[in-house]
Amino acid sequence: MTTAPRAPDGSTGRQLRTAMFAVLGICFMTGVAWASVPLYRLFCQVTGLNGTTQRGLEAPGAVNKLIRIDFDSNVAPGMPWRFRPEAASETVKIGARDMAFFTATNTGAKPLTGTATFNVTPSQAGKYFTKIQCFCFTQQTLQPGETQRMPVIFYVDPKIMDDPDAKDVETITLSYTFYPVDSAKTAG
Repeated sequence: MTTAPRAPDGSTGRQLRTAMFAVLGICFMTGVAWASVPLYRLFCQVTGLNGTTQRGLEAPGAVNKLIRIDFDSNVAPGMPWRFRPEAASETVKIGARDMAFFTATNTGAKPLTGTATFNVTPSQAGKYFTKIQCFCFTQQTLQPGETQRMPVIFYVDPKIMDDPDAKDVETITLSYTFYPVDSAKTAG
């Protein structure tokens, strides 16, 4: 059996340990990088950070308090869509299921698929704004000249009234921005 030559100070073992720690560090950092986006998304959904809304199945039931919901709509620069809410705002009962509609029109000469990002302001209201159904959950494809009416079904969780940071919120703004799924398709 042959052994690796050792330096007089026995550094072969240290070099091997250092190399192993370096490989483990690279593996760990790769794993953290891979998991960071889903973990951040989960964190935002749980805490409502940056106005991230929640997803739900049904509204808990109305309470005797009203809140105003403003709707904002945008499209990415160069995307040939016209996108707007049918109503600029609604006053709804907290805890009650409500529905708002947006319309999008492809003003370009080619079919285009878009996806909507969203947020809620003020940000502390994000964890109480819950969507049951939304066009933002899936990609939307519009043919040239096509107009599509798109609903969002939502409620504001009554727990907002118990949160010292959000209980005085009187208006929540739900904002959407449509982006092309394939940026090469924006020309048209």
